[in-house]
Amino acid sequence: MKFFDLDSSLMQGLNKVADLMFLNLLTLLCCVPVVTAGASFTALHYVALKIVRNEECYIARDFFKSFRRNLRQGTIIWLLMLFLALVLWGDFIILRHADLEFAGVLRTILTGIGIVMLFTSMFLFPVLAKFDDTVLRTFKNAFFTSALQFPKTILMMIMFAVPPVLFFALPHIIPLIFLFGFSVPAWLSAMLYNKFFLRLEEQILVRNPGAVTETDPEKDDDRIFKDELEECLREDPR
Repeated sequence: MKFFDLDSSLMQGLNKVADLMFLNLLTLLCCVPVVTAGASFTALHYVALKIVRNEECYIARDFFKSFRRNLRQGTIIWLLMLFLALVLWGDFIILRHADLEFAGVLRTILTGIGIVMLFTSMFLFPVLAKFDDTVLRTFKNAFFTSALQFPKTILMMIMFAVPPVLFFALPHIIPLIFLFGFSVPAWLSAMLYNKFFLRLEEQILVRNPGAVTETDPEKDDDRIFKDELEECLREDPR
């Protein structure tokens, strides 16, 4: 039957479900040490984008290629985000128990900082997965990207918030969350920012035809070279 042909829509759909399930399990496994979660999330977004683009993709091989390549920077970025989140949480606790004259103003400022952090976090690991840059520039580029993609950033936040909400609201579907809780939001997010990233990549390659490091087989790296993304973002490639 045509339904069971390898090229049929049914089989392709089942293959994608299997790929997302495998990707999610790899992400969870590599998040277990906690400190490696940043590299794991980077690899998650790297593979999710390849799936969205229908590029040749071997889930485990490509995941661990990105994981190894971004282990140092991904870990630094992840620990910095955890530290900032803990500091922000601590500040809110202090304000709650402190009798300060300008407590309301300080809460408003801290809330604004928290929103900026949330927005930036949506693109930190996707940007790191695709663009080779320093930690500081990755933060700046993620912030600019989240601002330029504002409506989509909100959608991404909602999609990543759904699994934790369902985890506590509907305990009977916890197995599904363990199988797809990271990979499906990452895949849907990649569908949202894929065209934007493609335009960025085209601009960079026009300016610097040698910007793709894939030409160096020893590096096994298909990211875009550093110091190019921030300038392109300033041109608002929407």
